[in-house]
Amino acid sequence: MAKTLSIIGGGRVGRSLGRRLREHGWKINAVTARSEASARRATRFIGAGKPYGSLSRQVLNTRVILISTPDDALANVAADLARIGAEELSGKIVLHTSGALDSSVLDPARKHGAFVASMHPLQSFSGVGVPPFEGRVFTIEGAPAAVKVARLIARSLGGVPVQLVEGKKALYHAAASIAAGQVLALEEAATRIFMSMGMNRRAAVRALLPLTRQVLVNFERLGPHSAWTGPLSRHDYGIIAAHVAAMRDLPSEIRVAYESLNRLVARVLEADPEKMLAELDKITVASKSQVRASGSPV
Repeated sequence: MAKTLSIIGGGRVGRSLGRRLREHGWKINAVTARSEASARRATRFIGAGKPYGSLSRQVLNTRVILISTPDDALANVAADLARIGAEELSGKIVLHTSGALDSSVLDPARKHGAFVASMHPLQSFSGVGVPPFEGRVFTIEGAPAAVKVARLIARSLGGVPVQLVEGKKALYHAAASIAAGQVLALEEAATRIFMSMGMNRRAAVRALLPLTRQVLVNFERLGPHSAWTGPLSRHDYGIIAAHVAAMRDLPSEIRVAYESLNRLVARVLEADPEKMLAELDKITVASKSQVRASGSPV
């Protein structure tokens, strides 16, 4: 198969994939974006392709069409592609890069004879440079012919294609969101707590990141239970109660998240989760009683 494709969507993901694919021998044809200026910026970043400020029939000049628009635009893009492509879509490969949506969102193209699939690179895209794809998982699902091409693309980039179980795309993306965006929120919350004690941001990040990195290294090397440290791993509930009390003047979301995360820790790491959860319930009840006694809002 000729390694040629068009890209619909000139944002972080489309630009990054386009650039790396171009560097690995793929020919980039049309690149469409929300405006002519955005499309031109995308082609400059990619180093190839002809820019279009709206969905153009030129995307039909290649067998492979890669859609990398935001999730909430995918259904409309698929419908517009079917409208302008009609019978010309027959036999073409149409892929999208959404992490949460499966290939069914591309049904308008499928109904015109296209082979459709989703291909999600499990990677964070900051918009600054191109993230590495080597060794990264690309989750794939859809029609066999389209899955075959998605695997080829993933391998072209040094990625590891993994086929998802049908109907599990949203659950997969939820897990990825926990491991990425929510971990980031936790790190930022810890940083702000350090800053609330007078430490500047740079010093706080410098103090916390090595700790987090080491835990992740231990998780990878030793597994979750051997990597688990801290007062809860030692069943030191007095320290946990002291933590909750110390957070009383912080934004309530931080305290609530801390208590909820302790319960999550009990569920996924503790050998006897029900016993630990019962102890944590006692701390929560005592904390609320102390807050009421002080006259502060719970």
